[in-house]
Amino acid sequence: MSTFLFDCDGVLWSGDTPLEGAPEALDMLRKKGKQIVFVTNNSTKSRVDCKKKFDTIGIAASVDEIFGSAYSTAIYISRILRLPRDEKVFVLGESGIEAELHSEGVSFIGGTDPDLRRDMQPSDYAGLASGAALDPAVTVVLVGLDFHTSYIKLATAFYYLRRPGVRFLATNVDATFPHSHGLFPGAGSISAPLITMIRSVNLELEPLPLGKPSQAMMDAIEGKFKLDRSRTCMVGDRLDTDIKFGIEGGLGGTLGVLTGVMREDDLLQAGKEGREKGPSAYLEKLGDLIAGA
Repeated sequence: MSTFLFDCDGVLWSGDTPLEGAPEALDMLRKKGKQIVFVTNNSTKSRVDCKKKFDTIGIAASVDEIFGSAYSTAIYISRILRLPRDEKVFVLGESGIEAELHSEGVSFIGGTDPDLRRDMQPSDYAGLASGAALDPAVTVVLVGLDFHTSYIKLATAFYYLRRPGVRFLATNVDATFPHSHGLFPGAGSISAPLITMIRSVNLELEPLPLGKPSQAMMDAIEGKFKLDRSRTCMVGDRLDTDIKFGIEGGLGGTLGVLTGVMREDDLLQAGKEGREKGPSAYLEKLGDLIAGA
């Protein structure tokens, strides 16, 4: 393999702690001349923010090696959708999404706006229902992990999505994300209530995810890094995102690690009816690559 795509949470670190042997495994691959790309579904951080975390944890990385779901989504909106300059995106998410949209020249509202981090007021119900509180320039609703989700944010997104032609995008639809203390709600937990609301009014509208395992993200990575898929390996800790991403992308291999979401029982069940396929190989932890080198 000439290129390795690495998930981050659950593979390189857990919370703010590097996983045993992970930095050393990356150093070994670099010394062997391998191309390394960090592919994360974490949309709360921009590439610059991610670089700061790499530095803090003590893992070598450059901004150009980082490809996050927020960046992937910003590229899709600006270069694939070609959103006109006079149109806007309504964001449910954190500053990482805002930074990447800004880097691509995409106009947006919502996000970290403090006016949406408050209780719903009686006037809000009337304003949303009548459309008076909605910006007519919004043509995209984008949902990522949002640590400040509020009723008014969800209600506003719901009313935008009910307007004809408004697109529904998601940085990713991961139900959970791994932390050093356990599993916590992921970006999919933010889009799920909106999906439920939309179905209740008989709208057929599902979010288009632009993080793993979306092949729109794989295409963007291939385009940027000029990689040879047949000589590329995806390394991750989830069957339904990382490993599926590599398999559906036609990569030369996939490598699972058991330091995040995936467990050995999942591998035993992999490929059975209704189950995701398993990786080409797996390790207890990324650091075990050193022993096998």
